[in-house]
Amino acid sequence: MVLDKAKLPLQARDVPKPKPGRGHLLVRVNSCAVCRTDLHVVDGELSNPKLPLILGHQIVGRVEEIGEEAHSKFQIGDRVGIPWLGWTDGECVYCRSNRENLCDRARFTGYTIDGGYAEFTVADARFCFHLPEHYNDVDAAPLLCAGLIGYRSYRKTGNARCLGMYGFGNAAHLIAQIALYEGRDLFVFTRPGDVKTQQSAKALGAKWAGGSDEMPPEKLDAAIIFASAGPLVPAALRALVKGGIVVCGGIHMSDIPSFPYVDLWEERVITSVANLTRRDGEEFFEIAPRVPVRTHTETFPLEEANVALDRFRAGKLKATAVLLVNPN
Repeated sequence: MVLDKAKLPLQARDVPKPKPGRGHLLVRVNSCAVCRTDLHVVDGELSNPKLPLILGHQIVGRVEEIGEEAHSKFQIGDRVGIPWLGWTDGECVYCRSNRENLCDRARFTGYTIDGGYAEFTVADARFCFHLPEHYNDVDAAPLLCAGLIGYRSYRKTGNARCLGMYGFGNAAHLIAQIALYEGRDLFVFTRPGDVKTQQSAKALGAKWAGGSDEMPPEKLDAAIIFASAGPLVPAALRALVKGGIVVCGGIHMSDIPSFPYVDLWEERVITSVANLTRRDGEEFFEIAPRVPVRTHTETFPLEEANVALDRFRAGKLKATAVLLVNPN
């Protein structure tokens, strides 16, 4: 399913089967989850994607062929997960200081590298993950972005006891399970009036759930903003204790409105999360099956990728959309 230009539907098209280059794996795609970032690319909100482009960066598949000098940790037939971060140079100041997620030359799956909305894809073996056997191909797919980026956002909150989450979509639902497993008090903020989602958060274990226009019953040590609405940043700041942190977990967000300095004063912090590191993935896939983190999915055949994207955009998905490509 190929994107030729932003704001146009994806086109079903036969393309040559890719060949693995040096250090790469050829992967037969079994499933690929649909991410909000895919929508940002299709809708033209992320600039300069590779075009034409095959979207998809939450890929689960099997190794079909191994290129020269590919990482020895994989063999033919192994199940692999392919995430958003697809390549870094390993040489820049960021890579050499364990911040490869900030590499200036980084390449990203389903954005600057063809991704998983296809029967086959190629990926740098160094950036692929073995996946826990606890998860089948469909349930594992959402872990590869919503899980990984959410986990990086969560770890940036440190040892926060009272943790707020603004927006309770795919990533928040996954990371809330880890937060509760680790004994955090969870406070969930949804669109005002979204009682159904608030009840879902409480059923999962949240101490409180309400609208984003409300203040929680106690101050937060940290808050993660998963929704892409900039006005939530000053709202979250006002809910923090002194020295608290607001973590912006999205790759795209609408403009943040001005707010009085007093809301930031007393050493409150606003930070963002960019991409992921391989260490994030290794840590997340170690803890996820212990919780165990559970995913909720709604499947679509590959050729209905546009249907899945349209329903995502309209807020009509019941769960994380996962495309079935070569299902086992």
